[in-house]
Amino acid sequence: MTNQPEHLDRLFHALSDQTRRAIVMRLSQGPASVSELSRPFEMAMPTLLQHIRVLEDSGLVGTHKVGRVRTCEINQKAFDATQSWLERQRAVWENRLDRFEAYAASLYEKENNHARQKHKRHK
Repeated sequence: MTNQPEHLDRLFHALSDQTRRAIVMRLSQGPASVSELSRPFEMAMPTLLQHIRVLEDSGLVGTHKVGRVRTCEINQKAFDATQSWLERQRAVWENRLDRFEAYAASLYEKENNHARQKHKRHK
């Protein structure tokens, strides 16, 4: 991906809406026509098409038209790139938390040593 941050912005924007997440969940089961995707929603077709367009623009969903039927399907590559980014973020945060844990443990040890020394002086 040439512009990873911009791609992720579009992807997370697309997933920020409950309707679009529901569409993605349905498409995770396999391709579906736009009319099939519209069934569970109480919205006008142009509104649903706007949601699908956002999903297309993000790269999460691809569509193709045969005759009058537009079919949507998941673009797995978009999810793979996102998963890779999330894994890198997880590694960064795990590293930071490990360092923080080590720092907290060293402070705890210093506090215990200080308390022991103080206790020995007062005996």
